[in-house]
Amino acid sequence: MAERDIQATVQEFQTKIGKLRDEIGHMIVGQRAIIDGVILCLLADGQVLLEGVPGLGKTMLVRTLAQAIDCQFGRVQFTPDLMPSDIVGTNMIAEDEHGNKSFQFQKGPVFTNILLADEINRATPKTQSALLEAMQEKSVTVGGTTYKLEAPFFVMATQNPLEMEGTYPLPEAQLDRFLFKLNVPFPTKDELHQILNRTTSGKTPKVQAVMSKEDIISLRALVSEIPIAAHVQDYALKIMLGTHPELDGATKLVKQYVRFGSSPRGAQAIIKAAKIHAIFEGRFSVSNDDIRFAAYPALRHRTILNFEGEAENVSTDEIIKDLISQTKETKAG
Repeated sequence: MAERDIQATVQEFQTKIGKLRDEIGHMIVGQRAIIDGVILCLLADGQVLLEGVPGLGKTMLVRTLAQAIDCQFGRVQFTPDLMPSDIVGTNMIAEDEHGNKSFQFQKGPVFTNILLADEINRATPKTQSALLEAMQEKSVTVGGTTYKLEAPFFVMATQNPLEMEGTYPLPEAQLDRFLFKLNVPFPTKDELHQILNRTTSGKTPKVQAVMSKEDIISLRALVSEIPIAAHVQDYALKIMLGTHPELDGATKLVKQYVRFGSSPRGAQAIIKAAKIHAIFEGRFSVSNDDIRFAAYPALRHRTILNFEGEAENVSTDEIIKDLISQTKETKAG
């Protein structure tokens, strides 16, 4: 791609993302980092896990995103009595006008473009795992028949902090399917004033579609073309491998508090996210700064603490920050 074409492509990408970001901002007050993280995961063809106390606008965010990109939106409220068939669907006996009976597949709410799995850690592990195939393979298998999900397919799951009542920890295998884990902060006082003004005045903003499904798919294809130098990729691998306490690159904090390090999906998530972040910043190549940006949301849920780490309430972000500060950049060439 010629330099002029690259600049035009990056500028067009930034313009589209800027419009999407602004449109979401009409409904969501503040939370710029969360909005960018969700958009990034959507463009990376990954899923996102949001953690925060109830009432921070997580449901509103995913509904607004669906409206802004003109996609179908589905929502599942996870509860302890929710069954896998309530998510993916089931075969039902149907009778035609002649009295003949046959099985017909009734699609569940997972057959949509953007699915909100609300309070996913309130359901049992069996029900949580019903999403695994959809998240990884973009398909659903019921009764030996596999049904493909329409692109784009994007899962945004929310979970409450585990110390709250009635929650089940997500299995490590399912956590690994999420590209990012984003921690939703509590709004500031100024942001709370804006929220109250929008929600108590009777003047609710309306969201307009500024992108289409085709735009999302074409932007995803562009991401795969973004180059990354070998030394930058090696730096990402150093950080990912550094989360393993048994390996040489582990820091003192990792060895003391970490039980299991990130899977290779962690490195894949860092690279994908770094590529998109580079375009967000107006560049068509990945830098080490992009790697450092992506490391936190890509690794915080893939770095599993040991008993000591959990007992002392150690933050995985603290461990990742320390790891990044002690990991040397790979030299070019």
